[in-house]
Amino acid sequence: MSQIIEQVRDKLIHAIENDQLTLPTLPEVALNVREAAQNPNVTVQSLCSVIERDASITARIIKVSNSPLFRGNMAIENLRTATTRLGLNYTCNLATGVAMKQMFQATTDVIDSMLRETWTKSTEIAGIAHALAKGQPRLQADQASLAGLTHRIGMLPILTYAEENRKLLSNVETLEAVIDAIHPEIGARILKAWDFPAELVCVPMEYMNFNRDIAAADYTDLVTVATLQSIKDPDHPLAKTDQANVGAFNRLGLNQSADEDSEESKQFIEHIELAVAAYE
Repeated sequence: MSQIIEQVRDKLIHAIENDQLTLPTLPEVALNVREAAQNPNVTVQSLCSVIERDASITARIIKVSNSPLFRGNMAIENLRTATTRLGLNYTCNLATGVAMKQMFQATTDVIDSMLRETWTKSTEIAGIAHALAKGQPRLQADQASLAGLTHRIGMLPILTYAEENRKLLSNVETLEAVIDAIHPEIGARILKAWDFPAELVCVPMEYMNFNRDIAAADYTDLVTVATLQSIKDPDHPLAKTDQANVGAFNRLGLNQSADEDSEESKQFIEHIELAVAAYE
């Protein structure tokens, strides 16, 4: 198995470095939105003029602005007011996440199933990370969601490679092992190519490193904890992880013995569900 993984990795890296396999690009609307948001002189109106070119993203932003996640006193019916309520950065990251969903589609049934499953799991982790970030003054909830949505983005070119090399598709177990081993490195390359901030670029490479030793909690910690908290199958290999030895929990100041039936836990779960709904 390790030999197959190394062979696929070498071929993928060689193909990427020699422009034989193009890294996935963000949908045009997401690229335009992020470019506009990086302008220090950006205004609500100028950002909205970019977003409103995509009716589905516009509708989703308005819907999220009216959701209990933000609990406004008045119903919002237009993009400009929605963006004002959410803020420029939140709107930008939400638009990016919503646009990304169209990237998780394929022509073959096997690949399509894997992409849909990954997107569903990524939105769950994004929702948990969003909720966790609410308790961290230094971390932004919208950035946490984006970290969760993109932490396995490296699987996209791997699946493209698999579609062109059907032998790899014939054994799903081997393909999944290849993805688990290679997606972090590829993912970091993709996020760097997308000009994402360094604090998000490192997430794919580090979120499974439970022994990280850093001074303060970061977005990688949020995705690490969200990944472990999302596991519901007691037989999953990570279900047996001793969370007391995972530094991310300590840095986030989490009480692992919290009562799951407490009002606080119920509100936390409700927040996750609302955050996930933003990208469904």
